[in-house]
Amino acid sequence: MINFFFFFFFLGFLSLSFVRKHVFLCLISLEFIIVYLLLIIYFYCLMFFSSLYVYVVLLTFYVCEGVLGLSLIVLMIRCHSNDYLSSIYMW
Repeated sequence: MINFFFFFFFLGFLSLSFVRKHVFLCLISLEFIIVYLLLIIYFYCLMFFSSLYVYVVLLTFYVCEGVLGLSLIVLMIRCHSNDYLSSIYMW
């Protein structure tokens, strides 16, 4: 079962590496990776009878990361009127 989660985890990385046009699609791929990473951590805590404090702390950080990503997309759409990665000047 853990191999199933690792497969989807690496599938998320593959999706992130191929989707390079829109910022929103990149963030969706990152959230896909984070969901399966949280599932892996959850099942790891259940298998070894560990406490779920680490899981709750990581869940809090990932929610904050998702909110920050969405707020950056809103700011980018207001400034550039699109969410293309090519509209960002990266050096």
